[in-house]
Amino acid sequence: MLIGVTAWSLARDSAAKPKLTDKDTIVLAEFENKTGDAVFDDTLRQGLSAELEQSPYLALISDVTVRQTLTMMGQPKDARLTAEIARQVCERTGSVAVLDGLIALVGSQYVLGLRARDCHSGSTLDQQQVAAARKEDVLNALSEMSRKFRTKAGESLATLEKHAMPLSEATTPSMDALKAFSTATKLSLSSGNHERSIPLLHRAVEIDPNFAMAYARLGYGYGSAHPEQSAEYAAKAWRLRDRVSDRERFYIDFAYHRQVTGNLEKVYQTLDLWIQTYPRRGTMTANPQDLLGGLASLGIGRFERGMEAALDGIATDPDLAYPYINLALAQLYLNRLTAAEETIRRATERKALTPHVPMLEYSLAALKGDQAQIERIADSAKGKRLVGHRIAHVEALALVRAGRLQAARQASVRAVTLAQQERGSDLAATYNATRAVWEAFCGNLAEARTSALAALDLSPSRDVKYAAGLALALAGNSAQSETFAGDLVKRFPEDTFVNFTYAPVLRALGFQAKGNFADSLERLEATRTYELAANGLNFPNLMLGGLHSACLRGEAYVQMRRYVEAAAEYQKILDHRGLVGLDPIGTLAHLQLGRTFALSEDKAKAKTSYQNFLTLWKEADPDVPILKRAKSEYEKL
Repeated sequence: MLIGVTAWSLARDSAAKPKLTDKDTIVLAEFENKTGDAVFDDTLRQGLSAELEQSPYLALISDVTVRQTLTMMGQPKDARLTAEIARQVCERTGSVAVLDGLIALVGSQYVLGLRARDCHSGSTLDQQQVAAARKEDVLNALSEMSRKFRTKAGESLATLEKHAMPLSEATTPSMDALKAFSTATKLSLSSGNHERSIPLLHRAVEIDPNFAMAYARLGYGYGSAHPEQSAEYAAKAWRLRDRVSDRERFYIDFAYHRQVTGNLEKVYQTLDLWIQTYPRRGTMTANPQDLLGGLASLGIGRFERGMEAALDGIATDPDLAYPYINLALAQLYLNRLTAAEETIRRATERKALTPHVPMLEYSLAALKGDQAQIERIADSAKGKRLVGHRIAHVEALALVRAGRLQAARQASVRAVTLAQQERGSDLAATYNATRAVWEAFCGNLAEARTSALAALDLSPSRDVKYAAGLALALAGNSAQSETFAGDLVKRFPEDTFVNFTYAPVLRALGFQAKGNFADSLERLEATRTYELAANGLNFPNLMLGGLHSACLRGEAYVQMRRYVEAAAEYQKILDHRGLVGLDPIGTLAHLQLGRTFALSEDKAKAKTSYQNFLTLWKEADPDVPILKRAKSEYEKL
């Protein structure tokens, strides 16, 4: 017996202990802290979780599932996971074992105990005790207990040797840094807002500047709203990736290619290998199965694979929001609007909500022309943080689709203002850049230049630079857009969007401005690889849609009098309205198709296309330049 520490008996049951299988799951309880030192609260559980997560053989129940189970038990979601509560969670989740531990100060030594019990029979599967001479040695003691338990649980020595880096080497040797990290993890989970964990993560890396996973989590916390900071911390984590476990290294490699290089093929390959190496889901903030359902698949056009991964995520954890978002986006891009609506409805019913849910819901309603739904969503978004500016933005795009530019400008200004109030300078910049693009497409060239420059003043990020460059080129400043293309390639030499969409489109515009349409088509050939995939501007925030390359290709074919090919490009835009989304080219393609048919002297088809456009713009502002030209052209037919 651990004298003065616990009533646990170190005597082993006489019966042989059954080993765990690769199908069993484990619930990890909090350590009972008898030292009086708060630094060990939550921290030892976080450390043991990181240790056990190195195993491809064992699987811990995720904290998200634990919180959901606690709610069903009538407990607070953030209830302390004592040994008894953990046992009940174990039973309810169909798990096999519960691990609970304790730490006590005996004399000058720290004594740690670890016990594994069958949560159904109550029998002890394994029990250990380790002493640490100093506080600084506690993490090493935790690693020692973890390795012993993994052996007793049935994991092979070969696997153990391959995936067993000590915690002090793989994570951090600092208990205080780990404390800040574990508190950040808990705060992020309880609030559902990763940005709130950022100050604690900064504290962790201040204590231990070599804490790779804390940098990785900072990159995740800053996210798409702050891409420059996100990339900065993801790069720092990647430079320290030799100081992490294999599972954490996969995550850091993923984040590096997702947020720094932008090479989506490498992102996909990393996730695929991660899943092969660790086929069982872990407790990390993001699992490879869920990450594969996002931009990793959708950004390279593998929509079916993305949907498969998203459905797996929903089946595993029906209360987690992002699998629903990924599934609905894939369905949207594939024109399955009714299916996407059903996915959003399921997410809402489960209360699996993020700011992207109402934004997606609004976009779907706008594409279907459901005005009652549009008004309901807009009303419900008023005054809500993180939601209000997104809804104002998609409202602006929906108004542009109808030619109502004055109202669209008001909504766009509101989106920028709300985003800036929440310190989302990059989102505010992208809203401005988006406005610049639709002003240019509609023929308001001075307004387009003003909005593009306002966007660039706020942020020089990749997507902002592309959208601003696109607008400037459409507004007559193709030399600047060509400069932007060269800058993007220099800054992001591996980036999938830059190499296969952004730079080719900007350079094609430069050639078209010089009347060199053959070279423009040649530059646009590169875009065919991922032309029907999502890009950085329509995943996940639906800033602008895809197929700008098809729009430019159609214009080049028209100028070269290859009208059949031009019509096919504009029809491609109309056939992929989900991928195009609320981008203004979705309605303007009708007009371009009408012009193409008129030039090819097919007046019947030309009239139909013009009528389609004018019907969509029946409530448009009368002074929009492109509308005035369209009406004049139609009258001449």
